[in-house]
This record gives sequence, structure tokens and C-alpha cells, in this order.
Amino acid sequence: MGLSDQIERIRAAEGDPLALVGEFRRTVVLVPIVDDVLMSAHHQGIRWIYAFTDEPALARFALSRGSAPDEPWDFERVLGARLLDAVVPALDGPAGVAVDVADPEAAMLFPPARGIVPDIAAVDVVDGAARTPRGEGAR
Repeated sequence: MGLSDQIERIRAAEGDPLALVGEFRRTVVLVPIVDDVLMSAHHQGIRWIYAFTDEPALARFALSRGSAPDEPWDFERVLGARLLDAVVPALDGPAGVAVDVADPEAAMLFPPARGIVPDIAAVDVVDGAARTPRGEGAR
């Protein structure tokens, strides 16, 4: 079962969250590159790295951002585990991964929560704002 299938099962309330995270870790995703940096956006104090399950999903995202259908987008193929275990902890502040965000029925977030990212990169959410757990300093 692939990542898209695991996401579909979770969205249908039939899946196993641990299996979903495991599948994401084993999957190579496409991450758009802008100015030699992985493309991301900030929302409510968290940086979300954009990742896509395949080129058509990335193309739908590009179109939703106003790109022409034939406009090329640079991207890197990155193992999900590398995003969660190496990239997220290296960023300044809380970060997670947003998968297939141009597809409302297929999108999935992997937040900076324990069990998803390393504990040092995990945050708690208090009053809608991301905070480092138990008073630990910012990364």
C-alpha cells in the first residue's frame, strides 16, 4: 500500500496513523525548489514544507499558484524520513510537512509532533501557538 492509499484510509477514518507515518518515511516525495531552497509556507507559527506524491500532484499545485500549464518547476526527490529527521530539525523554528496541498481530498499534514519528528523538533500547541515542549529553548 502506497502513501496515497494510506492517506485515503486515514481520511476515511479507517487507517492507522502509525502506518501512515511509516509509509511517509519510506516514500520518496517531490519537494519544489525556489531560489535553491525547499519551498515552504508559514501558518500559525509553523513552517510547512510542501511535498507531493507525484508529478501530477505537483503540477496541480503549480497551477493553483498561477503558473502556466507548461511552466517548469524545479523539485528535489526526497525521502520522507530525511524530511522529518534531518530537514525539519535543521530549520529555525517549528516545521512540518504538507503533502499534496492542492488536492483537498488527498492532502495530509505531518506536524512537528512527537512520534512524527524527532523529539528535539517536536512542539506542543498552546492557545493555537506552537511552543517548544516543557520549556526547552528554541532551536
